[in-house]
Amino acid sequence: MQKKLTISIDEEVYTGLHNIIGSRKISKFIEDLVRPYVIKSELVSGYEQMAKDKVREEEALEWAEATCGDSIHETR
Repeated sequence: MQKKLTISIDEEVYTGLHNIIGSRKISKFIEDLVRPYVIKSELVSGYEQMAKDKVREEEALEWAEATCGDSIHETR
């Protein structure tokens, strides 16, 4: 569902939006710009859920520490 929002912006910005984006595309343009700041992405949500899994985090840390030294002995 869409909601209508009234905002006030500088006249120069308004003119620029009309000239560059087009009058019928301004809402979509602004929504696309704002969305990442106000709606969590699935990726962020997934990382947050993974971080809450203490067993998985401990296993990942053990694996990282165990394999960290392997790169020292690699040839280039």
